[in-house]
Amino acid sequence: MIEVFLEDLEPGQIFSSGTVRVEAEEIIGFAGRYDPQLFHLSEATAKNTFFRGLAASGWHTAALTMKLLVESDFKPAGGLIGASLEDLRWPRPVRPGDELKINVEIL
Repeated sequence: MIEVFLEDLEPGQIFSSGTVRVEAEEIIGFAGRYDPQLFHLSEATAKNTFFRGLAASGWHTAALTMKLLVESDFKPAGGLIGASLEDLRWPRPVRPGDELKINVEIL
């Protein structure tokens, strides 16, 4: 896709990404380095936590989302700049075997 400028975007446009599959080893590796909480570090230990099983760190999920966004067909001229973050939510845990995909809708 050709890079677009903000003035080229129109409400209702949708841009999609490919998918990424999340594996247990990646969840544990990321957590061990950046978010070492029990529910991210061991499937066995995670069974006795709030999540009742291994769950990816929200920050791992955010990083994967950024990767999908950069590799998507949404290519603003000058790149994707993280100037602010107003609303970030994790409504469901990401589990081993989950596949993630993003859709960007211009509002």
